[in-house]
Amino acid sequence: MLEKISLIPTLQRRKHTLASPEAQRRVLAQVPVPRFSMRLAEADLPTLRAAPQVEVLQINVGRRCNQTCHHCHVDAGPDRTEVMPPEVVEACLAFLERAAIPTLDITGGAPELHPAFDQMVRRARAMGRHVIDRCNLTITRLPNYAYLPAFLAEHQVEVIASLPHYAIEGTDAQRGDGVFAQSIAALQEFNARGYGRDPALQLNLIVNPLGPELPLPQASIEDEWRRELLQRYDIQFTRLYTLTNMPISRYLEHLLATGELHTYMELLVNNFNPSTVEGLMCKTILSVGWDGRLYDCDFNQMLDMALPQTILALTPEDLAGRVIRTGAHCYGCTAAAGST
Repeated sequence: MLEKISLIPTLQRRKHTLASPEAQRRVLAQVPVPRFSMRLAEADLPTLRAAPQVEVLQINVGRRCNQTCHHCHVDAGPDRTEVMPPEVVEACLAFLERAAIPTLDITGGAPELHPAFDQMVRRARAMGRHVIDRCNLTITRLPNYAYLPAFLAEHQVEVIASLPHYAIEGTDAQRGDGVFAQSIAALQEFNARGYGRDPALQLNLIVNPLGPELPLPQASIEDEWRRELLQRYDIQFTRLYTLTNMPISRYLEHLLATGELHTYMELLVNNFNPSTVEGLMCKTILSVGWDGRLYDCDFNQMLDMALPQTILALTPEDLAGRVIRTGAHCYGCTAAAGST
């Protein structure tokens, strides 16, 4: 019997002011920190521009999710109804092929809830593209989605799975009671299918801090995670990635409620690391919203900082060398060792 996951209402369901991306941008603009573009200039770094070639097409197929995590920058949950329509799915797959983009990164919400998820995987793999599934793990414990580990293994889909901590307290505090037990069971099932053991089946974990602090460097904690997960649960994985908590959406609500927003933003700004800028994902990624609008990254998407084009009418030439839209949240990707 599966342990039931406790859920919290989304910002949208609560009709919270911060359900509006515009309201979030206003709140962040009121925090007295240097403009990100000014910080780049102070470090003698050029204006952020996209690389000539898009390396990753990341598509957010909707806000529906079987979880409502406290730190979710998407404000995803079971009550969200946004789902990428068929014409946008087709446009994404057509652009993936036409622009010779090597990687398709499918995210959500829980992307597997999209009715065309399997089709997207099959078609992208038939093109010879690498496919990434941003998986919350617990989705695979639902009866209708128990097939996913075998399906993803069959198509050699890279799984990037969220797990805040290797102990129950850390994970359930951030993701809801019951999430940890189901996540461990899911990881064991992925291992049984060869994930994390077969080099062709990548099982990567992504971890973010429990509180308003910077994540520890990946290299310093990966061995610890390998040891603890193996000893406690006989779980193996490929790589560990760290993610800084982004001061947007539900985590922004948390920072405001605890009075920690200014302190947290100062922490990010004071730890700005110029050496992280060269490897920022926004340079090589193109983010597509469920409605077909385009963004420099998933975080810009959640703040509604859209590009003028849509995926429905787009050529690769439209994107090369574009100036990347930035804001105070960009400090989250450039603090300390940087955010994966």
